[in-house]
Amino acid sequence: MNYRHAFHAGNFADVFKHAILARILVHLGEKPQAFRVVDTHAGAGRYDLEGEEASRTGEWLRGIARLVGATLDPVLAELLAPYLEILTRANPEGLRVYPGSPLLALGLMRPQDRLIACELEPSAAAALTGNLARDRRARTVAIDGWVALNAYVPPRERRGLIVVDPPFEQRDDFLRLADRVAQAWRKWPTGVYALWYPIKDRSGPDVLADGLVRAGIPKVLRGEIRLPAGDPPGEPAGLSECGLVVINPPWRLAGELERMLPGLAAVLAAGPPAHWRLDWLAGEK
Repeated sequence: MNYRHAFHAGNFADVFKHAILARILVHLGEKPQAFRVVDTHAGAGRYDLEGEEASRTGEWLRGIARLVGATLDPVLAELLAPYLEILTRANPEGLRVYPGSPLLALGLMRPQDRLIACELEPSAAAALTGNLARDRRARTVAIDGWVALNAYVPPRERRGLIVVDPPFEQRDDFLRLADRVAQAWRKWPTGVYALWYPIKDRSGPDVLADGLVRAGIPKVLRGEIRLPAGDPPGEPAGLSECGLVVINPPWRLAGELERMLPGLAAVLAAGPPAHWRLDWLAGEK
């Protein structure tokens, strides 16, 4: 595995993904019963935005830096508040650190909730262990994320969120994601599953969507965002579109995303507007 998320930490895709994950975690915390988060491809958990990797690409300047520097309308500010609060806690003296999904989860979890953060790549796994070592709610495991996806469901709490954010280095990763998630859902049909994916063309995302529908999963919500090509002008073209599928979304999430995604897309785009969509692959229409 050659993928290193440190090059991409805090980019538009992270902002899109983590803003939605924060809303899901907020809803899970509204009931008194404990819940568990399983992060199958957790990465290092914490990223230095002024480090060598992030500085080389500068992707965070077109992602989290734009959001932090923007004036938000009241509705968008309210919906993003839990996510931005975690970011503020990690950066008391200005934007320097980007918290990955494990630290985001811990920031929105309660004393009774638990996190299993999985990472196989040795250097990222070592960093993850160090970044989570002081939190007794967290457990790090050096395990293949695809194996973890089925190994840790159903959790003892019977409530929770499975975050699947693979590197998509193999041609069949979209098909594998649909197949492995369908297997996990059959073992734990009431869990919430959040599946991030890049969009380079429609073939992979369509394979994922078709696989989830064919599996018979009854509630599947999909959100996507696309930034203008060549943003900013003159920079090499990189990833400009991504999506997130949520299985068993909390009942208010779709309404929140209908309000949040237009504003978020506008903030993340410089110049021509970004595009977004939100639809149901299965379930509510």
